[in-house]
Amino acid sequence: MNWILNPAAGVSAKHQQQAIARQGQLTKPPGSLGRLEDVAVHLAALQHCDAPKVERMAITIFAADHGVAGAGVSAFPQSVTAQMVQNFAFGGAAISVLAKELGAELQVYNLGTVSKLDALPGVRDCRIAAGTQNLAEQAAMSNEQLQQALTLGSEAIADAGKIDLWLGGEMGIANTTSATALACALLNIEPATLVGPGTGVNPETQIHKARVIETAIALHTPSSSSAVNSNAVNGNTSALACHYLQHLGGFEIAALTGAYIAAAQQGLPVLVDGFICTVAALYARAINPGVSPWLMLSHASAEPGHQQLVAHWDQPPLLQLDMRLGEGSGAAMTIPLLRLACALHNNMATFADASVDGQVES
Repeated sequence: MNWILNPAAGVSAKHQQQAIARQGQLTKPPGSLGRLEDVAVHLAALQHCDAPKVERMAITIFAADHGVAGAGVSAFPQSVTAQMVQNFAFGGAAISVLAKELGAELQVYNLGTVSKLDALPGVRDCRIAAGTQNLAEQAAMSNEQLQQALTLGSEAIADAGKIDLWLGGEMGIANTTSATALACALLNIEPATLVGPGTGVNPETQIHKARVIETAIALHTPSSSSAVNSNAVNGNTSALACHYLQHLGGFEIAALTGAYIAAAQQGLPVLVDGFICTVAALYARAINPGVSPWLMLSHASAEPGHQQLVAHWDQPPLLQLDMRLGEGSGAAMTIPLLRLACALHNNMATFADASVDGQVES
């Protein structure tokens, strides 16, 4: 897995400064377009260009089941994961509709549904196993399975081809339990403060879910004398993050983590979806801190714990729509905003172009 430690692509300070200068010349008061200006400047720096664009994009959904579903932490049965993969394939899911409207290619990776599926259009069958193990009782996956999932994430980036932007989504019954356990373990947060309704569980089930997560974290936390923990104390969190991904994660969450790292290494801007994707992005940063500039938070999820995760980021999400669907749907909603930010940056007249008097120096 040494590839996950390779450096991320560089961000162009030259193009960032040129974009900032252009924003100051456009026919508007400085800063009047708010974060749209920041987005355009950031994309120009990431894309190493004067005219940033979001025309060609790809959306990848990673799907997998979780053994912890057997602990009664979800409102839906595991069969729903496979059924939703079929729904993605035939265009009935929210992300399918959004991808079509946006002109984005949609690819689905089946990493581990409990039920094996027949060949489906747009679905790559790469099942690592029939779901993970119950993380409250044993490691969710083996080290070999973790390597497979991370690598499949990187392969999704390679398969996407030459694009301007990539976004990932996930599907997996009980994956909010896995994601919450991962977040709590990495950030040292009490589970009860992060646990949310997920697929719509009632308050009693949320309490039970928090207890299951507490049990899992206690089971899989490395001892204070372990090499993994010692490295983390000294600032090297890569091994600790991989440890928790293996023991508390899901195939789809690990694949997202691998995809985020690979995208940054290849110089591909990424939109990060809601709660589960943000957890994967936090793990990508813990493994390889250099990926941070390439990962843009798209929206603030309605999951109660997402705001706490956002607090560990250096940028606020672009939208707040009270969504908590997953599938990459919130990130997809951000695409028109990015396109408009680029259009304004590229096509507005400057004061000189329009023969308009600029700002008076004080």
